[in-house]
Amino acid sequence: MAQISLDRLTGLIAFARAASLGSYTAAARAVGVSPSAVSKSVQRLELHLGLKLFSRTTRSLTLTPEGRELHQRALRLILEAEAIEQAAVAARSEPAGVLKVTVPLPIGVHIVAPALPRFRERYPKLSVDLRLGDQFVDLIREGVDVAIRVGDLEDSRLISRQLAPHTIGVFAAPGYLARRGTPQRPEDLTEHDSVNFRFQSSGQAFRWPFMRGERPLEFTPDAGIVTDNSDAVAAVIAAGGGIGITPTFVAAPYVRRGELVPLLSEFLRPRSSITALWPESRRGSPNVKAFIAHLGDVFTSPTPWDAAVMQ
Repeated sequence: MAQISLDRLTGLIAFARAASLGSYTAAARAVGVSPSAVSKSVQRLELHLGLKLFSRTTRSLTLTPEGRELHQRALRLILEAEAIEQAAVAARSEPAGVLKVTVPLPIGVHIVAPALPRFRERYPKLSVDLRLGDQFVDLIREGVDVAIRVGDLEDSRLISRQLAPHTIGVFAAPGYLARRGTPQRPEDLTEHDSVNFRFQSSGQAFRWPFMRGERPLEFTPDAGIVTDNSDAVAAVIAAGGGIGITPTFVAAPYVRRGELVPLLSEFLRPRSSITALWPESRRGSPNVKAFIAHLGDVFTSPTPWDAAVMQ
């Protein structure tokens, strides 16, 4: 039987990742090598097969008809290889190796990253590859072990666990309120300067969600300052830039220091949840089990950040 060379196997992996993710740079990040290494592996594979797998432009990669046919086969190869690796991981009793985790930027910076040193003290043989960003990640295609996302997301290939409410709050600096007064109802916000958040994924401005009795009251303020980063929203508010909405885990340190004051809490509509997800193939992984258990210690009920804001 003909033997496949290590070089061609590497080329198939590079090709499958680049096709799934749409660029050599993203594929390189997924497999932990340089973009040029991925590009050269794919080029050698094309030369060996005598096929053009990608139509290349300066901005993207597009599969050729031949590339589309081979892509599905190459993906099955990767999934089988990962299944072998996960079987070996599950056979160990002690967490070890590398755990790939993807988290939205603000949750990663404020909650997950500060909790990692304690996690590694307990499991020193397990290193963490923490990837921060708001873009959608296909866990299975990118070989991610655990994702933390906002919302109740359903995918039949994934296992999920709710960690905590994703609580937002209305805040202003004490100095701003001393100058401009304190709003008593959501309708009063029209008389104030506002700071708003814009989603990076869609470019849409955040609609502020309130309740007036049983009736939802939702509007987008005419904001003087708009930014696509939650930390920037909190920084502008704390500097006296107006009234704004931001997650409680971002605002809590400011509230503890007396730099922000919660407003209109009784009118805010409950939001979604912070949820952990992991592939079915990782169900028996001691690495994933250990990390999910650690997240349970981090996301207590009530969470420290919600408790700080409520006090």
